[in-house]
Amino acid sequence: MAEIRIRNTNERIKGEDNVRQFLGNNNVIYEHWDPSKLPAHLQENFALSDDDKNEILSTYDGEIRDLASRRGYKTWDVITLSEATPNIEELLKKFENVHTHTEDEVRAITAGRGIFIIKGDENTGYFDVELEAGDVISVPEGAPHFFTLMDNRKIVAVRLFIEPEGWIAQNYDDPTFVK
Repeated sequence: MAEIRIRNTNERIKGEDNVRQFLGNNNVIYEHWDPSKLPAHLQENFALSDDDKNEILSTYDGEIRDLASRRGYKTWDVITLSEATPNIEELLKKFENVHTHTEDEVRAITAGRGIFIIKGDENTGYFDVELEAGDVISVPEGAPHFFTLMDNRKIVAVRLFIEPEGWIAQNYDDPTFVK
């Protein structure tokens, strides 16, 4: 279940309803899919074949199509990151810069853990959304944010896009951000 840490106060927000309310107040969509739906051989598998990725998409087809119909997403895929990912350090450096997009950034976590760091209003500042299997997040278009892995350095996620070529990051220079 997702958990939030507000960076400037170190306050933690726990519990699905509290997380959903906080994120909703920050225009971030949060949902939860049943992680136990995924076949056991995919639940902690971070070296996925194309067939494995297609099986994940098939398993969550109803949830994906429901979210896509509500939010206008037209295409989706599966991404996996782990120590086995070629050039993992370079990829993470690319992800770990505050940026924005011209469309929502949507991730449905199916295995592993990761963090979205999102800029809230002036009073809240940046906050971390710690995600695990079953958590679904949609960071809104134009919201400064970035993504990184947690200590386990493993994640599998379904990504949904409006534009078929996917999102393009636009760097966001923010002198108030501290890693």
